[in-house]
Amino acid sequence: MVHRLRILACTLGIATAFACVPVAAQPAQQPSATPTTTSATQSPRPYSLPPDKLKKAVEYAHARYWLHFIGEMYAIGVLAFILAVGLSAKFRDWAVAASRRRSIQVIVFVPLLLFTNDALSLPLSIYSQHLERKFEQSIQSWPSWFWDWTKTELLTFALAILLAFILYAIIRRSPRRWWFYFWLASLPLIIAGAIIEPIVIEPLFYKFEPLAAKQPALVAQLEKVVARGGLPIPPERMFEMIASEKVTSPNAYVSGFGASKRVVVWDTTIGLLTTPEILYVFGHEMGHYVLNHVRNTLIFLALLVLILLYIGYHALHWMLRHWGPSWKIHDLSDWASLPALLLLFAIFTFLTEPLINTYSRAQEHAADVYGLEVVHGMFPNEREVAAHSFQVLGETGYDEPDPSRFIEFWIFTHPSTSERMLFAQTYDPWSTGTPKYVK
Repeated sequence: MVHRLRILACTLGIATAFACVPVAAQPAQQPSATPTTTSATQSPRPYSLPPDKLKKAVEYAHARYWLHFIGEMYAIGVLAFILAVGLSAKFRDWAVAASRRRSIQVIVFVPLLLFTNDALSLPLSIYSQHLERKFEQSIQSWPSWFWDWTKTELLTFALAILLAFILYAIIRRSPRRWWFYFWLASLPLIIAGAIIEPIVIEPLFYKFEPLAAKQPALVAQLEKVVARGGLPIPPERMFEMIASEKVTSPNAYVSGFGASKRVVVWDTTIGLLTTPEILYVFGHEMGHYVLNHVRNTLIFLALLVLILLYIGYHALHWMLRHWGPSWKIHDLSDWASLPALLLLFAIFTFLTEPLINTYSRAQEHAADVYGLEVVHGMFPNEREVAAHSFQVLGETGYDEPDPSRFIEFWIFTHPSTSERMLFAQTYDPWSTGTPKYVK
């Protein structure tokens, strides 16, 4: 659900970032949580799955790959359909008939447009959830899922109404420079969204409880990792997220900015991983903050959006010259032109996906390095602990051991589980006194 909000924000010219870890889930039989020690002379243990799980992992992975690419093409097709059959112009006419005030028109037009788009895309969303349930990644009931979908729609409507109102006000005042001024207007909204997201958005979908109330020993260990990383996060800003009501995947992360910064550990993580493994996973997530990945990602995406807005400005004029009359779009300032702009950004999002994901994989690798270094010496065999956590995450999430290079290049936001597990076992800067991040 949060992913859909991010895509909408990027589509309208706002890029926001959310912390992420490899998605995994607990299987029917939990794997062993005790790593074995690898001596310096032993070869690293490769990530592997028993035959029954390997078959299931390949089936699940390939279904997700197909769904991803079909979904991208389908999203582009839906927007093209809305333009071609004149739905956008019809919604514009209804909005204009409702009121002469543009503040009222946008409240009518945007929800009609987005609900139509999302309703046409709903079958794919339902199939995606069916896939998650089939492969035991989700245990969320369908009524609960639809309620989350509804909440996401309402949040999306509110965000899109605000952005569309700002966008078209700028277009009317500056037809030639709107792409730049809208980008400038989006920047404070990016920061505000990152600050309020853990306080306002996350609690709408999951329940949070003080971590110290249930896991005081874990909090004491997390405080050591936080202190080592130099992050000012006191115990009262450490929370346990009740994820087990909906998913089986483990996760731990740091979110927010300034006063909203907090540590979050999912209850599924506590039940699945050992304390050292939780500390490593958390150390990885903390690395995103210590290494300024959140800030850098916001800057990277903001600059990318600026470039795409500039390209979109020229492409939109070209589209309206060729097809504007048949789409019944009067001019660029017409509400009915919004699906054309969204169509362009849907295409741009698909084409730039490898670039964004390559950038993401580089950051995730750096966070893996930081995670190993920040927990070094806190418990024995940290490299084996990290490697075993990847094995567990891979088993429970049905990660494919040998994904194709094309798939990894195009859609993977993290290095493959096989690569990460191999790196965890072989990374040893301490023998030469050359750790990269934590001296």
